[in-house]
Amino acid sequence: MRAPMQLKRAVGRIERRRLVLQQARDRLRSPQQRNRLGQFATPGALARETLQYAHQLLGSRPVRFLDPAIGTGSFYAALLREWPVADVAAATGFEIDAHYGEPCRTLWQGTPLRLRLEDFTAAAAPASQARRYNLLICNPPYVRHHHLQSSAKLRLQQQSLLATGVRLNGLAGLYAHFITIAHPWMSDDAIAGWLIPSEFMDVNYGRELKRYLLHTVTLLRIHRFDPTEVQFRDALVSSALVWLRNQRPGNAHQVEFTYGGSLSQPRTRGLVPASRLESAAKWSAFPAALGSARFAAGLTLGEYFRVQRGIATGANAFFIMTPEQAAERGIPRQYLRPILPGPRQLESDEVFADDSGEPRLVRGLWLLDCRLPEELIRVQHPQLWRYLEAGSAELTRRYLCSRRSPWYLQEAREPTAFLCTYMARRGRGGVQRFIYNRSRAIGANSYLMLYPRNALARFIGADPARARLVWQVLKGIASEVMIAGGRVYGGGLHKLEPGELASIPAAGITALLQN
Repeated sequence: MRAPMQLKRAVGRIERRRLVLQQARDRLRSPQQRNRLGQFATPGALARETLQYAHQLLGSRPVRFLDPAIGTGSFYAALLREWPVADVAAATGFEIDAHYGEPCRTLWQGTPLRLRLEDFTAAAAPASQARRYNLLICNPPYVRHHHLQSSAKLRLQQQSLLATGVRLNGLAGLYAHFITIAHPWMSDDAIAGWLIPSEFMDVNYGRELKRYLLHTVTLLRIHRFDPTEVQFRDALVSSALVWLRNQRPGNAHQVEFTYGGSLSQPRTRGLVPASRLESAAKWSAFPAALGSARFAAGLTLGEYFRVQRGIATGANAFFIMTPEQAAERGIPRQYLRPILPGPRQLESDEVFADDSGEPRLVRGLWLLDCRLPEELIRVQHPQLWRYLEAGSAELTRRYLCSRRSPWYLQEAREPTAFLCTYMARRGRGGVQRFIYNRSRAIGANSYLMLYPRNALARFIGADPARARLVWQVLKGIASEVMIAGGRVYGGGLHKLEPGELASIPAAGITALLQN
């Protein structure tokens, strides 16, 4: 092994070699392969900042370091830069993939690193406290549950249960199992920092992981990166750094939530009582929600609207067409319904109508919506029958069409004056767009459709001026409240499911009805 001072001087040179090697290794695999294996290397600058913060938490104690998914050693390089080499009592890294593990072994030979080319989730944890680790830093593989075989899922669930008493949901990704399976590898009072997708903070299958973080260990801090500032150049993932200490939380414990900027200089921060996190379905709402109306008492949009996804055709290119295409295909007018174009093609947030109720749009679209049985179509509408016949071979194999009878049957939707975009990227106008639809067009599943319930329906009646007032109130909902209510993905992609939109506070609607 190299002398400590010699190694300290060599770390920078090794790290430069590692970065070049990482890129070369990545290029030998397609993005699809690395996506399936969850292989997204930690940027060097982020690794350095992570270890600087870890040093603050751990203090001057000699460090026993563990990285259960070391890759080429980004975090290990940062460790050697932040700690005196003499204070690194032990360093162990696991890497299941020799494609990255063998170069890692070559890079770091002559250093304290003990590299184990094996599956961390199948390895036995040290039995004694003395051999466990007081600093665990990891960017675990982001393998989605559908890329895990059923037998692997069962094994991981059983190991998580044995390690922590927590049985993770079957929809949980591999990264969640890494966190729970790593628990017995940590010594008492150990510090762990996990760089993981922030999705666990909001989704149902993150509940068990959140329960572990609240009850088995002391959750110290969650830093959520701004999703518009993607941390991994090749993965559109919204990331979070989760910090914990391996000890039971005390009474009245508070968790630090930070957002945006960097780990050392976040844009916003706040302390959240752990008791509040127990009842909060969406942790990504913090720290913004500390002063937000989202958690204030009051009625929600679901009290005033029935929220429903627009129709899912199963094959938009086949069922949605221009008037010219419909004429060319000989589709009778009575089997065509007006449908709004997707949000990107919608020129305005207010859709006007002509005298017949058709939307006045530059690009009008029709939905093929025929409810006749096949035998009648064949006899009464031969051109329509030929069109359906041409598409049936392929479309009847698709998921949605194969589950409908007949296969071309469309979901039933009535027009509504109010729609909201299902997904959006944050821009000057906010996040999701609310659409005032004055036509009889319906929306596809790129929209959420809001149908006024009794009290609101009575208020609006047939008065367009009142409908416009409701639309203005919807447009006035703060972006922060909408963001807190939905979920966000890497690159700043925001999404709202029907239930999430229904849970948005509706103080403005309440005030409108009370005036």
